[in-house]
Amino acid sequence: MENRKIGNLEVSLVGLGCNNFGSRIDAERTVEIVGTALDCGITFFDTSDIYGQTRSEEFLGTALRKRRGEVVIATKFGAQIDEDRPGGAAPAYVRSACEASLRRLDTDVIDLYQLHRPDPNTPIGDTLGALDELVTAGKVREIGCSNFSAEQLREAQQAVVDGAARFVSVQNHYSLMHRDDEAEVLPAVTALGMSYIPFFPLANGLLTGKYRRGEPAPEGTRLAKPGPWLPPMLTDDNFDVVERLAQWAESHDHQLVDLAFAWLAAKAGVASIIAGATSPAQALANAQAAQWVLSSEEVAEIDGLT
Repeated sequence: MENRKIGNLEVSLVGLGCNNFGSRIDAERTVEIVGTALDCGITFFDTSDIYGQTRSEEFLGTALRKRRGEVVIATKFGAQIDEDRPGGAAPAYVRSACEASLRRLDTDVIDLYQLHRPDPNTPIGDTLGALDELVTAGKVREIGCSNFSAEQLREAQQAVVDGAARFVSVQNHYSLMHRDDEAEVLPAVTALGMSYIPFFPLANGLLTGKYRRGEPAPEGTRLAKPGPWLPPMLTDDNFDVVERLAQWAESHDHQLVDLAFAWLAAKAGVASIIAGATSPAQALANAQAAQWVLSSEEVAEIDGLT
């Protein structure tokens, strides 16, 4: 497994997204999946206080307790958990959310603490000030953000006080099927010297090949009941793209999943590709997929297909 840098942190090129823990995955299964991920060389584990209504952090903390020194733990704050924990990025909430995450993760320090989404009601400078206090206190090593636009990244950079902690990473939606960030966010990431962490690399499963044109989504899959937060994915246009990509991968003796990871790994600024898993087999497949290294000419060919 290749390792890359996020600030001063060294992380595996494939990271384990822990959004299923505590909701679709129980504590015992979490231990199995985390164990397989570790065996495959995955050292970067990404969760959030909102996943599984805080249970993801609890389950992950238990699963990693005996191997804490071998891993990089990232979590997020800022999304509403319940009425008593409304989210946001006001300094007082930042401090309380961090203390709660430290307890649930059963750790003394969070390696990468990320603002889950922008808070329009709090000046970003105030949030950065609170985060810098956590870094100074030794409770957080590096700070990052998620779901930020290029303009918001630049605003955050401009608000940093000299010598204080700054966002070293942004975690956004990016895949072969969702390339919006190429226009402005990725260039901003390069200009600001940040790391980029793509999530949903398999386009909610569309790039796994398990969905078929004209057939209903398999029961229990993410796209079987996509909900209002996810636009229609099982369209003819999308299947046209997926079929072209699958044929290209097969012509190079690889699977579609391999292509999804390898393409992201070849993009400038990408530090770790966050992929969830509901079984040890999925964690293994994700780890193996990133072993394919694409040439710049091959990346250009793939870009043309989408």
